[in-house]
Amino acid sequence: MAARDQNLPRSSRGWLGWLGLGLSGEAREEANGAAQQAPAPERRNHAQARQLDEVAQFIVAHQLEVSAASLSVAYNYLNATDSRLVRAVERRIHSREPFTRELLEDLAGDSSRGEDIATLNQLVERLETSIDELATTSRDAHSATSRYHSALKEHVSELEHANKTGGVIAELAAIARVMVRRTRDLERQMLRSEAQTRALRRRLSEARRASEVDHLTGLPNRRSFDATYREQFQQARAEAEPLCVAFCDIDNFKAINDVHGHEAGDRVLKLVADSFASFSHDRCHVARHGGEEFVMLMRGMALDDAFAGLDALRRQLAERRLVNRLTEEPFGQVSFSAGIADVFACGDPSIALRAADAALFRAKRKGRNCVEIAQAEDCLPPLASSAA
Repeated sequence: MAARDQNLPRSSRGWLGWLGLGLSGEAREEANGAAQQAPAPERRNHAQARQLDEVAQFIVAHQLEVSAASLSVAYNYLNATDSRLVRAVERRIHSREPFTRELLEDLAGDSSRGEDIATLNQLVERLETSIDELATTSRDAHSATSRYHSALKEHVSELEHANKTGGVIAELAAIARVMVRRTRDLERQMLRSEAQTRALRRRLSEARRASEVDHLTGLPNRRSFDATYREQFQQARAEAEPLCVAFCDIDNFKAINDVHGHEAGDRVLKLVADSFASFSHDRCHVARHGGEEFVMLMRGMALDDAFAGLDALRRQLAERRLVNRLTEEPFGQVSFSAGIADVFACGDPSIALRAADAALFRAKRKGRNCVEIAQAEDCLPPLASSAA
């Protein structure tokens, strides 16, 4: 992956060097040559390390915050995946204007793709691991330096008060005093590095949280839901609790956008999301799956109870009469259709998702504004279902 930005540093110091992210000169050529002779898995690891190296250098060179947006922009710019993004970044570089958070979020939103986000998540995880290793090493080094500094001071004091005051003792005392000063300076540097490590870890933690939230609705996004789904499935199975999953889709949402505009459509999305959020709690998780589709996970609720709760929420929303506050034109009835499945009846989490989606499709065909329960045939594996 060739970096396009000529401002990137040619060698790595400070953070990049400590993290093992920066190679230069002969070291980089030697690493690249060795990687070409390595087995395929090692070559992939080397390529990933180079990607992280260049993304990190881009962020450091332009003094960007470590965020989901800046990581996405750096990755897509260096890979030239989006010509519009490349032109926008290069104009900003040439004009020497700073990269604002708003610009980064705008560029990241326009250019993000599923496979890029997955790669960036891997890069962030690798960086977090490196930071954790650095923090451990830094603490150990600081502790050792502090002990060494104390011991040196004690020895210097002994030398200075020794009865024998010959030239050799005086010279040793002078050397020891220099060593004490240097260890004191090193200890201060280690303290600064520990503070920088903590700050960087906080920023990465904030970036990770931001990458798991849908910014329009404030709900968890699909990536976050997938992780929650795996966790809740394991816990429900271990505790022999029921678990249900549902897909919900706003009815005729395209017509809302066409008639009232996308800004009004966004407000409707936010309103429906707020309705779903009011239904969620520590055992009921709701996320925006994409577009006008939401997904809901209900643990500890039998299928009939989960169906009743979701259907009551549907009726409550459908009974509201909403008006576009900017034009005073009524939206008409805003409703959603849903399909719900018993995860353990389907036997597998991914099959349960497909079953809920099939039930949602039936709800749409029935005329919308209803909830359908997945049937036994919806839970058949794809090959068995097609054979039947």
